[in-house]
Amino acid sequence: MTAKYSRVLLKLSGEALMGETPFGIDPGVATSIAQQIKQVHALDVQVAVVIGGGNIWRGLSASSKGMDRATADYMGMVATVLNAMALQDALEKAGVQTRVMTAIQMHEVAEPYIRRRAIRHMEKGRVVILAAGTGNPYFTTDTAAALRALELQVDILLMAKNRVDGIYSEDPRFSSDARRYVQVSHQEAIERDLKVMDAAALALLRENNLPILVFNMSAYGAIENAVTGAAPVGTMVTSGAAVLE
Repeated sequence: MTAKYSRVLLKLSGEALMGETPFGIDPGVATSIAQQIKQVHALDVQVAVVIGGGNIWRGLSASSKGMDRATADYMGMVATVLNAMALQDALEKAGVQTRVMTAIQMHEVAEPYIRRRAIRHMEKGRVVILAAGTGNPYFTTDTAAALRALELQVDILLMAKNRVDGIYSEDPRFSSDARRYVQVSHQEAIERDLKVMDAAALALLRENNLPILVFNMSAYGAIENAVTGAAPVGTMVTSGAAVLE
């Protein structure tokens, strides 16, 4: 099997590590995700992962209840480091060398994020797990994923979702007329507010013409299919015209 891309960035939500638990990390789910990443890594694809922290802490939710927004966001950044360490443990148990790099300094558990060093790690065959978002409050991990994808010069940003198998014209939970896009442009996704990702992140990717693949990672092998194209998955966001299923 041959990969379509040589370097990718995988965006995982913190909820991806929850499984059926109400919060926190399910080690079995972390192991399953690690095995999927290993499949891609075995194809000589350089992999970076940006991971969220919503399974442990949501800064925006806390700030809406009266907590200082900057403090709440910094707590969310720390939560992403916990998730990154859990994924690192699962990957290394699967035999994949990794490095956790953070946007806020935590020398005892991770390296500081340095762009050139991250690229060198990937060139040496290590999976790089990027935690703590951008290191700044008021920015989402979607924005961090967009920024890191451009900095690391990846070929595509893979947006792995838990329950959604792509982008729809309307919310399929409430409309029987909803149709899934096979392809949609960055511009149309912004104009129609299709909830691909944070609007600022999407605009950044549009300006730099970086494609995004939004897909459901719950099916085993979905990440490999996204990278190889062996089976069609999700919705591709590119500069091209929209195509509905």
